[in-house]
Amino acid sequence: MSETSSSVRQRLLSIFGGSVGNLIEWYDFYIYSAFSLYFARSFFPHDNPVVEQLNTAGVFALGFLIRPVGGWLMGLYADLRGRRAALSLSVTLMCLGSFIIALCPTYAQIGILAPIILILARLLQGLSLGGEYGTSATYLSEVATSRHRGFYSSFQYVTLIMGQLLATLTLLVLQRLVLTGPQLESWGWRIPFLCGAALAIFGFYMRRNMVETEAFQAEAARKTELHPMRELLRHPRELALVVGLTMGGTLAFYTYTVYMQKFLVNSVGLTRDQATLISVSSLFLYMLVQPVFGLLSDKIGRRPVLMWFGVMGTLCTVPLLTALTRTRDAFTAFLLVLAALVIISGYTSINAVVKAELFPARVRALGVGLPYALTVSIFGGTAEYVGTWLKLAGHETWFFWYVTGCILCSLLVYAFMRDTRQHHRFD
Repeated sequence: MSETSSSVRQRLLSIFGGSVGNLIEWYDFYIYSAFSLYFARSFFPHDNPVVEQLNTAGVFALGFLIRPVGGWLMGLYADLRGRRAALSLSVTLMCLGSFIIALCPTYAQIGILAPIILILARLLQGLSLGGEYGTSATYLSEVATSRHRGFYSSFQYVTLIMGQLLATLTLLVLQRLVLTGPQLESWGWRIPFLCGAALAIFGFYMRRNMVETEAFQAEAARKTELHPMRELLRHPRELALVVGLTMGGTLAFYTYTVYMQKFLVNSVGLTRDQATLISVSSLFLYMLVQPVFGLLSDKIGRRPVLMWFGVMGTLCTVPLLTALTRTRDAFTAFLLVLAALVIISGYTSINAVVKAELFPARVRALGVGLPYALTVSIFGGTAEYVGTWLKLAGHETWFFWYVTGCILCSLLVYAFMRDTRQHHRFD
């Protein structure tokens, strides 16, 4: 085997190892949202179904509010001790959180302790996910070749979406083939959390056997004293760019993926089964287009792809969400959701590599992870809660305009930033 083919093989194995762990982490995190319709009454008083969902959405948001701490701690660890070590630690924390939720007694059994334990488990998972994004984005971008960095890095969202898709498919199989509705509400919701914890153990094994990136090894070989936070503060423009890049994209992503399943049930009027089927089919196609947009960014640049999302997202969000509330046809709803996801692909496919290209290797994981996690906590993690709360208050259309406004803010950033394909911080 030639040196070139050996190098390609090692690169592909590294990308696979990082991606599989990313898939497992996101599966563990998303099964909470996928199964919340069934386990809400196990952790909260069930006098009002809408209040139950608001409570579970609030706990979901709490998992995001802790993510900046995870982005900070894991980013520091990844820049000081290595990408592989940080990725192994993050999947361990996710495993622990899933086990706790799977085995937690119900509200009827231990009262107020049940939601407290649920919150603690979600905080652990939030810490894990807060560190996962920046470190994973850094790892995938550093093992990629310069000509195909957008394509390789797009697999972060391929596996992220695959994790969400696997969570939804698990729900679909249990709904249709294995358990009844009462069984799912009683004890069946614990099954996916147990499966997720077991998969996380496999993810830990995979990551312990990954190679470290050459960029980190080269930085470590210099043996220069590193103060990551002090170094990071020397890049205020880049930090602001990460926030601006992320704001509209993360809110749109969580609106059309995590929140959409409940939106289809509560606002569109479809059945749970129909909403699940629409989520599965649209997410599958959405997953497939990520590498296409990533490859396109390697050809024409990152900025035009981001502009596609910014312009189309600003113009189409209110019409798409309004059309969804007015339809009662499942296939029409599927087409509308798919159209929105194709638009969002302009952001999700390349946002990781764009952020990684902004920072030097010595603070890359921290620079990507911390401001991203902070922005996702404020805008992405609260999307479901804000949407549910505004619906409960009788002002659901306000949420449509809120999403549009955030995308517009990101569009302004895209319009004035430099294209990171030509202007990047990789050696």
